[in-house]
Amino acid sequence: MPTTILTDEFIDGLSSSTKGVAEAETLPPTCYTSEEFFEFEKEALFNREWLCVGRLDWVKNPGDYFTTTHIGEPLVITRTREGELKALSSVCQHRAMLVAEGRGNTKAFVCPYHHWTYALDGRLMAAPAMGETCGFKRDDIRLPELKVEVWLGFIFVNFDQDAAPLAPRLTSVSDALTNYDLENAEGAMPDEPASYPWNWKVMMENNNDGYHANKLHKGPLHDFIPSELATFPEMPEGSAGYLRYNGTLHPDAAFNPLQRAVLPVFPKLTDEERHRAMFANIPPTLSLVVTTDMVIYLILHAETANTHSMTIGWLVAPGAMSQPLFAERLDMNMRSAMEITEQDLHVDKLVQVGLKSRFAIRGRYSWQERAQSDLNLWLVSRYQDTWKRMKAPLSTAIKITA
Repeated sequence: MPTTILTDEFIDGLSSSTKGVAEAETLPPTCYTSEEFFEFEKEALFNREWLCVGRLDWVKNPGDYFTTTHIGEPLVITRTREGELKALSSVCQHRAMLVAEGRGNTKAFVCPYHHWTYALDGRLMAAPAMGETCGFKRDDIRLPELKVEVWLGFIFVNFDQDAAPLAPRLTSVSDALTNYDLENAEGAMPDEPASYPWNWKVMMENNNDGYHANKLHKGPLHDFIPSELATFPEMPEGSAGYLRYNGTLHPDAAFNPLQRAVLPVFPKLTDEERHRAMFANIPPTLSLVVTTDMVIYLILHAETANTHSMTIGWLVAPGAMSQPLFAERLDMNMRSAMEITEQDLHVDKLVQVGLKSRFAIRGRYSWQERAQSDLNLWLVSRYQDTWKRMKAPLSTAIKITA
């Protein structure tokens, strides 16, 4: 007979994952495999946190739009004729058909099913043959709208209309990225997200895990960035993100056969910044892999406990895309990055298999996994706060009855 895993004892027990890295243990395997826990996680994280959806330059012009999903919710991000950025549900308020697919430029969103037509700000403009429907008022209907915020050129949305702004809780991460000028960095529109059969946290953890780097990726594409040169800046309390720095054996190191930058280096970098790589995470959806000539960004889209999808894109210094042989140089970097990524994907898939095993336990961390305990701090505080909030009505009812 099925029993719930969500108990006071289980939620309280997560605290052992929030200790310092030398004492902490990993989250319980069920946090990665249980659909019940994922439903709880939706409320604890995805319904309340800022979720990255893309880059501002994907919607440069009035009428530009692109579609995306988070936790199965279809969304459309667009720029209105007045130049305002909007994040809307793409679900028609008639019979739930999607009013937008893919990306492009449009004057309005027309539902292909019954031709209900919505303005770029979500207002219902036309609803054919609805004149005889009792009480129907076109002006009362619009596509639901999400809060939207832009941080360093990345677009974030939030389902919670009362959510606190994101940027003030990312000052330390923003400061670390200042000299990369990401607001003005250039990049192409990435391919559609690819799907993967493992939990989103497995991917988020891997994206910022330095411990495995010189083991799994041992070889000329990675040996210039030793795991033992990792450092982990302290983040202020309440930070919405965290960082890992990793020193390199020579300046302007890059993931390619030459081990050196082949694209223009971001021009404002200090000597210290040119001797390291940086890994930045803004959970639960954005990871950045930062080198002196390129930033690779990974946008995670959680789907179920055991599946997610991911968008992979890149950014380069302003003007870099117009340099001679840019495409060939970019290809050098991206082929190497994808070779490393394929090694990660193979491991991530098998980690999910292992997490489902009866023999999976709560393991311990190396000091080189400090980023994982940083993620745990971010996660567990939200899990425990949400559990208290969910229990509050029951506690109140018990007191009133007594």
